[in-house]
Amino acid sequence: MLAAGLEPYAGFGPSFSLMCLFSPGMASKFVVSPCDPHLFDSGVNDCLSDFNRSMESSGYRESCPWPTAKGNYNELKTCVDDWANATLCRGHGSLKDDIFLAVHKTYFKRCEKFRDPSPTTLAALIAPVVVVTLFLPIVCAHLATRNAYWLDSPGL
Repeated sequence: MLAAGLEPYAGFGPSFSLMCLFSPGMASKFVVSPCDPHLFDSGVNDCLSDFNRSMESSGYRESCPWPTAKGNYNELKTCVDDWANATLCRGHGSLKDDIFLAVHKTYFKRCEKFRDPSPTTLAALIAPVVVVTLFLPIVCAHLATRNAYWLDSPGL
């Protein structure tokens, strides 16, 4: 059975269609339309102007606006994704990445950054794993020899 949307060419069976679909030379025959970065930038500028207006009242200069700005951020992401799809720039990640890096540097620089845990916390998390790893062979050897000793002892 063929996947949805794949119909065999008239006169040939499904095996021929699948063979052509998965043959190495087929990938070179597909033409990808080029990305239009100028149209993408002009569309995204509209998205950014809406986002900028909504962020002006968030107080991002004094503190991290993240919990209240999440809805606006999701709208910006949807708008940028829509323009990337419309201008065929979906696969050109650096265009979208540059936009969101600039947004984060401008509006979310006061947000708390992730830090490594303290050495005490790391030791508390790692020590049980190390101890179990070291003692497991000793416990297994003891149990194996204890059972063998009991089987060989008379009267038990």
